[in-house]
Amino acid sequence: MTLAGRLSLLATLAVLLAACSSAPHRPQPPLLAGTPRADAANAVLFRAIALVGTPYQFGGNTPQGGFDCSGLVGYVFRDAAGVGLPRTSAEMSDLPARKLAGDSLQSGDLVFFEDGRRISHVGIYVGERRFVHAPNSGGTVRLDSLDSAWWREHFVYGKRVLD
Repeated sequence: MTLAGRLSLLATLAVLLAACSSAPHRPQPPLLAGTPRADAANAVLFRAIALVGTPYQFGGNTPQGGFDCSGLVGYVFRDAAGVGLPRTSAEMSDLPARKLAGDSLQSGDLVFFEDGRRISHVGIYVGERRFVHAPNSGGTVRLDSLDSAWWREHFVYGKRVLD
């Protein structure tokens, strides 16, 4: 996708996120503009959203080679905020950060999902109950709602690694 196309997609996604929400929720206080946390979170969000449409690739961790879920998250945090994260979603879930309920999430938080008894998926929360992730083989990086049936049932917690 061209730079102009990605910028157009970013603008469209920003309007959609601001204009609608599929379920009522308790809003979190906004990030204070100009603070290091807000600046890092914004950089992470813009980088993650710009990668929407990138192909899924098991073990992938670059835009050129594609992404799996943890490869996407690791790439975005390293590239946009200079934060190094572990390679797998399970290792990321072990980071020493407080676990957050769904109504406590803020933009830039990690969101974790399980497939029964273990963490098996991670994404980046963007706000308005939506997150960016690389979901599965044959798919692409995309924006989804935490309120969709599968994600709602498998959401475990979030973690704030940008502080």
